[in-house]
Amino acid sequence: MNTHLETEAGALVGAMADPIRIGGPSSGSGAGRSWLRARGTALAIALATGLSACDGLLDVKLPGSVQASDLDNPALASTLVASALGQFECAYTSYVASTGVLANEYINASSWLDINGWGWRGIELHTITGSCPTSRDATGLGAYAPLQQARFLAEDGARKIESFPDELVENKAEKLGLLTAYAGYTYVLLGEGFCEMAIDEGPILTPHEVLRIAEQRFTTAIEYAKAAGRDDLETMARVGRARARLDLGDLEGAAADAEQVPEGFVWNAEYSTINGRRENRLYNLNRRNRYLSVNPVDYGALELDGQPDPRVPVTDSGLKGHDGSTQHYYQHKYPSADAPIPLASWAEAQLIIAEARPAEAEAAINRLRAHQGLPAYVPSGDILADVLEERRRQLFSEGHRLNDMLRHGLPFPTGFNHKGQAYGPITCMPLPEQEKRSNPNIGG
Repeated sequence: MNTHLETEAGALVGAMADPIRIGGPSSGSGAGRSWLRARGTALAIALATGLSACDGLLDVKLPGSVQASDLDNPALASTLVASALGQFECAYTSYVASTGVLANEYINASSWLDINGWGWRGIELHTITGSCPTSRDATGLGAYAPLQQARFLAEDGARKIESFPDELVENKAEKLGLLTAYAGYTYVLLGEGFCEMAIDEGPILTPHEVLRIAEQRFTTAIEYAKAAGRDDLETMARVGRARARLDLGDLEGAAADAEQVPEGFVWNAEYSTINGRRENRLYNLNRRNRYLSVNPVDYGALELDGQPDPRVPVTDSGLKGHDGSTQHYYQHKYPSADAPIPLASWAEAQLIIAEARPAEAEAAINRLRAHQGLPAYVPSGDILADVLEERRRQLFSEGHRLNDMLRHGLPFPTGFNHKGQAYGPITCMPLPEQEKRSNPNIGG
C-alpha cells in the first residue's frame, strides 16, 4: 500500500468540523492576519481526498456520493487549503510529542505499551506509522502517516488550484503560497525526524535529499507570498527555508534568510477544543492524562542566573503519572488544549543566525534575551555548545531537539530508563516497514 496517499476519513471529519484558520500568524511585530472559514464543504473535500484504493492499514473506502472529479472545482479552493492546514496541524502536534520523547524532553509516565516503546526507543518503532488522535485520551505516538497525508493534501491542492483559471480563484497566489509553505514544513519534519524517507512510492531518499525538496518548496512559497502581498507568509516561508538550509549546511544562506525576520514574529500552528483531534496533544499527553512527564533530570529545574528559566516553564505536579509510579512533571508552555505551538519565529531565526555565524552569536543571543527581559548571555568559550543550549531552552517542546541531537551527534541516553527498561537502538524515526513492503521501488 502507498501510505502517503491514504487520508484517514474519520480523522479528517474531526478536523474539518472546526472552522480552520487559513494563513493567520501571531506576530509581536504586528503582521497582518487573514482568516477564512471552512465548515460543511471542508468535510466533503476531506472525505474526497482519500483517492486511492488499496489493501492496508490506512485504506479508505468511501461512499460514491463524492467523486474525485468533484475536487476539480475552483469553488472548493479555500476548502482544499483548509483541509491541508488542518491535517498538518494534527500531524505537527504528534510530531512534537513523538520526537520530544526520543529526544528526552519527555519521559514515559504511562502503562500503555504503545508509549513504552517510545520511552525505551525500541525496535518495535519500525512498525509505527502513527495517526491523528481520535480522542483526547489517545495514546499512540508517531507522525509518519499524518505528515505524509498533510504533504499529499498540500501538494495535490496546490496542483489543482494552479490549474484553475485565475479569475475563478480569489487570492490564488496566497492560497498557493500557503499550500506550498506547509508542504515545505512537511518535508522539513520528514527530513529532520526520520532516518530515511520515500515520497509518492519513490525510491529511498536520504534526509539530505528530503531537505533539498523542502528548500525548493519554501523558495516557491516565498515567490507566491510576494505576488500575494503577504509579508507575513513570506516571513514564515523564510524561517522554514533558513531552517532547511541550516540542516543542509548552507550556513550563509540560512543566516541571510533568518536576518530578514522581523523582531517578535511568530507563526503558530493553531488548536481548538472542538474535539480531541483538533487539540494540542502536548497538553493532553502531559497535563490531562499524565501519559508523558517532562524529563525532570534535564528540564525539571533549569535556571538562568539563579532564577527559574521562564523559557522552560516546568513544575513538579506533586502527582504520579498514569502508571502510578513516575513522579510527574508538568510543562506550562502549553497550558490548555487549544494552546498554539510555534511553527516559525523570530526567536528561532536569531538562533539560526547564532549558529550559522559564530562571530555574531553573542549579539544574536543577546537580542533574543533582551526581547524577553532575560539576563545577558556571557560566552563560555564554546560557542556551538552555548548555541545548542540556548536552542534546547528557547525551542523546548517545539520539535527541534531531536534534529539538533542527530545533526550534531549529541549522545542519547544508554543503559536503563527511569522504569528500569533497557534503551534500544532507535534515535531517528524509522521509515515504517509497511511503506517498505508496499512500495515497489523499495521492496523491503
